[in-house]
Amino acid sequence: MVKLDADIANCTALVVEGNPTSRSIISSQLRDFGLREVAQASRPTDARRTLEFREFDIVICEQAFHGTNYTGQDLLDDLRRAQLLPTSTVFIMLTSEASYAQVAEAAESALDTYLLKPHTARALGQRLRNARHRKKVLNPIFERIESGEFSEAAQLCLDRFSRREEFWLYAARIGAELLLRLQRVAEAQKLFAAILEVKALPWAKLGIARSEMESGHPAQALMTLEALASEQPGYADAYDVMGRIHVEQGNFEQALAVYRQASMATPSSIGRLQKQGMLAFYMGENEEAAKALDRATLLGLTSKMYDHQSLLLLAFARYQMRDSKGIKRCIEQLQISFERKDYHVRFQRFLDVAKTLQMLLNKQIGLVIEEVKRQAADIENPSMDVEAGCNLLSLFCEVACAELELDTAPQWVSAISLRFCTGKGMAELLTGASRRHPPYAELVRASHRRLGELAQNAMSHAVAGDPRAAIKALITHGEQTLNTKLMDTARLTLQRYRDKVPEANELEEIVQAQLRRYSPSSLPPPLGQPTGRGEGGISLRTKAEKSTEAKDQAAGTNKPGTA
Repeated sequence: MVKLDADIANCTALVVEGNPTSRSIISSQLRDFGLREVAQASRPTDARRTLEFREFDIVICEQAFHGTNYTGQDLLDDLRRAQLLPTSTVFIMLTSEASYAQVAEAAESALDTYLLKPHTARALGQRLRNARHRKKVLNPIFERIESGEFSEAAQLCLDRFSRREEFWLYAARIGAELLLRLQRVAEAQKLFAAILEVKALPWAKLGIARSEMESGHPAQALMTLEALASEQPGYADAYDVMGRIHVEQGNFEQALAVYRQASMATPSSIGRLQKQGMLAFYMGENEEAAKALDRATLLGLTSKMYDHQSLLLLAFARYQMRDSKGIKRCIEQLQISFERKDYHVRFQRFLDVAKTLQMLLNKQIGLVIEEVKRQAADIENPSMDVEAGCNLLSLFCEVACAELELDTAPQWVSAISLRFCTGKGMAELLTGASRRHPPYAELVRASHRRLGELAQNAMSHAVAGDPRAAIKALITHGEQTLNTKLMDTARLTLQRYRDKVPEANELEEIVQAQLRRYSPSSLPPPLGQPTGRGEGGISLRTKAEKSTEAKDQAAGTNKPGTA
């Protein structure tokens, strides 16, 4: 036995290799190095399930697996994107000469190292030693990140980069991510550009696009991303960021086209299949939505990467196909998932809508009307969010298409729209949810226009020299509609004209109270984005965030990721 370092005996490892002989050899080599425990997986999907619920110090994974298009790189990307691989874990990719260039390029970003096959025990030991050494060298940075000292961690990264100290390139990427998180966007963009000058790395160019997006230049970011996608057509992270920009701008048709490309590049990615399926549903592409969401469910129903909104939208798709057995399966799967977690209102709402669809298909008219009215009574509840609002709109549309008369339904549609139309992207999402019944879709558009008129009329007072009247009008409209965009506009106007408003403190208290109460529910829905990092980024979590995310997972929530 030749120990690699003093504490190797306390480490655990996972070997992911399709060939049983190779898997056995690697496991034996690791034990010879002194590792106390070595687990094995023959498929990347099995490894993903294991890694979702257990942490390992070392993961050694084959790049290509016979009989599946889900690669080791896909596994790594999925784990990083969902923040399921700690920064302390060493990830080594085994690769053949044929895929060497692709894996070597990945090693410059998220991968710790790669190893060409066939390999010797000595070569594996050297790779492990070097990778563990890098973790130890950069440990002061990781420690500060875990404790929430982002500014200090960023400075350590910048110092290492400027002095070209050991592992400066890896430190630079972490530093750029930290700068984005700290909203020091210009500095982040400058650092990404400096990295790009040193080496033409796709993640650095992607970082520039993300910086352009965060600094309020989406058109410029799209140009950078399109150039990157042309140079690296298989680089799916570029499509993730591109899709996000299109969604935020309300360009759902372009977003769907981008998510299709992302799914083609990584056909076994649960998150990207969900994005494609959800956008297809809101665009009225029912067959495409069902296919993508069905595959995402097949691949990841029990995965932490899975968003159970997919099951509900799949139930809608099955309803439109008049597939009663399909709806029943969706309800059963939602019920099982719900019972495995602590009670959470999000899951209860999923089940309520899905069961109402089943009643509607079975022509249980009285029960349907009763259920719809009960759920509509929740529209002004602070816990009602955009996702739940979209689901109710889609349910109202199916009820209308079934020619059931509900006199108050148009009022419900307007109330949801007035509350959640906080921008073009949100308005398009709500319109998409109402697509099945054009009169309701037009009500959503009318509500969006009405909100614009209310804001414009209110601000005309400020232009006329009466900012107090503008602020009070915005607050009144915000309280009536529960629209956080109106309240936020009131907040910004109050900041600008504070010295001209005698009761500024009282008005600010009203605004802040309303924002605290309703802002969380107005966040964009996940749309298949796993909890954790934003599109194109890497995982940088504090200990407190890890604890919170663990509680959210246990409760069945799926909060949107941060950019």
